[in-house]
Amino acid sequence: MATFISVPLKKSSEVDLVKPLSKFVTASYPTGEDQAEYIRSVEELNKLRKSALGRPLDKHESSLEILMRYYDQLCAVEPKFPFSENQLCLTFTWKDAFDKGSLFGGSVKLALASLGYEKTCVLFNGAALASQIASEQNLDSDEGLKAAAKYYQLASGAFGHIKDTVLSALNREPTMDISPETVGTLSLIMLAQAQEVFFLKATSDKMKDAIIAKLANQAADFYSDAIKQCQYKENLPKYIYFQEVFPVLAAKHCIMQANAELHQSILAKQKKHFGEEIARLQHATELVKTVASRYDEYVSVKDLSDKISRALTAAKKDNDFIYHDRVPEVKDLEHIGKAALVKATAITPPLSAKFTDLFEKMVPMAVQQSMSVYSQRKAETVNRLVGTMREATNLCNGVLASLNLPAALEDLSGDSIPQSIVEKAHAIVQQGGLQSIEQLIRDLPELLTRNREILDESLKMLDDEESTDSELRSKFSQRWNRTPSGDLYKPLRAEGGNFRSVLDKAVQADQVVKERYNTHCEMIALLCKPEAELTAAIPSANPAKTLQGSEVVSVLRSQLSQLEEVKREREVLEAEIKGVTFDMSSSFLTALAQDGAINEEALSMSQLDQSYGSYSQRVQASLRSQEELLGNVQASHQEFSSLKQSNSEANDREEVLKKLASAHDSYVEITNNLREGTKFYNDLTEILLKFQNKCSDIVFARKTERDELLKELQQSIAREPSAPSFSVPAYQTNPTPTAAGPTPAPRTVFPQQPQAKAQPPERPPPPAFTTQAASAPGNPPSNQPQPVNPPPMAPPSMAQGPPYPTYQGYPGYAYQMPMGYNPYAAYGQYNMPPTMQPNMQPYVPYQQAPAPGQGSYPGAAPTQQHPYIYQQQPQQPPPQPYYPQQ
Repeated sequence: MATFISVPLKKSSEVDLVKPLSKFVTASYPTGEDQAEYIRSVEELNKLRKSALGRPLDKHESSLEILMRYYDQLCAVEPKFPFSENQLCLTFTWKDAFDKGSLFGGSVKLALASLGYEKTCVLFNGAALASQIASEQNLDSDEGLKAAAKYYQLASGAFGHIKDTVLSALNREPTMDISPETVGTLSLIMLAQAQEVFFLKATSDKMKDAIIAKLANQAADFYSDAIKQCQYKENLPKYIYFQEVFPVLAAKHCIMQANAELHQSILAKQKKHFGEEIARLQHATELVKTVASRYDEYVSVKDLSDKISRALTAAKKDNDFIYHDRVPEVKDLEHIGKAALVKATAITPPLSAKFTDLFEKMVPMAVQQSMSVYSQRKAETVNRLVGTMREATNLCNGVLASLNLPAALEDLSGDSIPQSIVEKAHAIVQQGGLQSIEQLIRDLPELLTRNREILDESLKMLDDEESTDSELRSKFSQRWNRTPSGDLYKPLRAEGGNFRSVLDKAVQADQVVKERYNTHCEMIALLCKPEAELTAAIPSANPAKTLQGSEVVSVLRSQLSQLEEVKREREVLEAEIKGVTFDMSSSFLTALAQDGAINEEALSMSQLDQSYGSYSQRVQASLRSQEELLGNVQASHQEFSSLKQSNSEANDREEVLKKLASAHDSYVEITNNLREGTKFYNDLTEILLKFQNKCSDIVFARKTERDELLKELQQSIAREPSAPSFSVPAYQTNPTPTAAGPTPAPRTVFPQQPQAKAQPPERPPPPAFTTQAASAPGNPPSNQPQPVNPPPMAPPSMAQGPPYPTYQGYPGYAYQMPMGYNPYAAYGQYNMPPTMQPNMQPYVPYQQAPAPGQGSYPGAAPTQQHPYIYQQQPQQPPPQPYYPQQ
């Protein structure tokens, strides 16, 4: 009786995990021990997939362990890699487990760039393998019964988990084998079989009949639910698998119900309810007879039937002779209770006892993304503080240059170069002078052009693939059921647009730097000259030695010294700000473990305020100190200027010194700007190369997916009928009854399909006659068996034309066969092979009186006027053929 249902496994195409995952690891993690370890883990993951899916699996627990370990690893790796169509694109292809396909079309399969799809199919295979392992158990032993119940409950839980998660995991319509309707039905079947195993265990342990009856009745109820699923779900009956499973489910429902009635009848007998005992046994007998009559080829119930029959015979005998208890109707019997001892196993990874995470050290993608955003916030904070200090320093230098300080204090003699100017000239020469700036300016366009080419090439790949996708979508319309490339590439195009905007702003910044260089180029060139030429280029003025011991000069020098101290403090403060580090990954991991999500903004802002709050206060204090000192310097310089003797020569000299000081400051700033620009373009090149690789990967994955879909469409087109449906003429399917005689063969141009209407009656065999009798009337009939077809003879002199030829009758008769009737057309000249037609003679119709020596046609009518022979007519012209003569 024990016939259990198992589920076939899905088949997967090979997928290379090493190349795309290793590329992501190399791009996302710096070179070192961690990167090498992650790449080794990727290789191990690829080997694990091949072990789980790349070979036939034995129906053994070790094979299920490999499958579950791969499923656990997928669950662990999913949050650590950005698996999606527009990031880390891996296309997984799986075939329908139940669809056997056709000779030319192949089986139904689906290819998706979704790790959730891979997880769903792997879990389906785990459930299917569990059902196969359970069906192989020895149910005569306690260990076999326990193992079968365990694996059936695991299979039920896995199928139920797929039912709840498949639509959200795929975000599209799945194949029928993993659709919610199908896996929901399979989950019910597995649960019913697990309950049946518990019934068998209770029976073998000889538990109380009341318990066994409840267990059997619960199993029958589970089977009833599974039957309803198979009956009322629209697509399930189309599967051959469910057409084969349905009779087994129906049989098991009856068997479990019969067992429940049998054991409940024993309980009734113990309570001396003999009529109830007989009623239940009669009901059980009817159920077993139903199984034997309808489902005997699937399930054998002979032993159960004999057991029930013996019990019923004994019960009837005792009741007829002793108890005489009334036998109630089945509908009046008390309902048997139910006891569900099975429950679908909850799917909570890890499912494997030997699971170890290959990427244990790798943080989840949510943490990685939060770390990336935190790094951006930190960089913005550092840049804001450092930029504020640099702007203040540039403002200070500009104010001092406009006042010709400190050169005005050093140029009291009026004929020598101020020491500050000499130092600035030496600094410019040491940094490379004009040549270094001009080389940096020449390099910028090349770097810009390289970045533009990378960006344009990346976007062009997207444009080409999107154009191809649009053409195929317009060609196949609804059949081209994959995500449109235009929708898929929106994030990449937005990212590319941001890069283009950054490049445009960089070009504008480069132009500002070039204009500033052109403004100060002459003075910078002067500072690069030897000291003698520099001295000659600076106008001389009347000496102002009387101011050398002045108090205002001492005050100015003290104030300028304080400003220099503020600048030095800023340099130290800038280094401290840039050196602040804090590992936020632990905070993000803790938040993810506790809340299941990361509030990155709140955590990041709190940490940044804590780390940079004191530095921000120090920067503001430095700005206030500079503002106060500059105000004092301007007041002191005004007093200093009023004490100096003012003349045109002194003014010219002071103006040149101001320009030289400003040129030095501009040189330093322009050099820094150009170097930052060069670094910016080089860094942007690396980023754009990663963007290009991302575009290349997704385009390659889309092309692979496109090829798979095209192949699938070709196969589906091959499975479609080659000709449209057509209506068969009425005279071919329902021939008009005529006089006694055979039905003419239909004339069709298309072969009849199996589902066509009833065929016309079979044609009668052709008449057998002897050629010798026809040619020599005096010869007696031969006893030799005659061939069905006459021997080759000369072709008739009259040209023949399809479909109905004219025939030459006996002398004195000139007639033509009816146009709508040709009973032996299938045996005539026109249906014979071409090589035989020239040697065939036309068919001679049945004659009213046989010629001498000619045998009569078997079953011929009595010798009188034949219904198909026209009466003798006066001599008429020869009949015309149906088609024009050649």
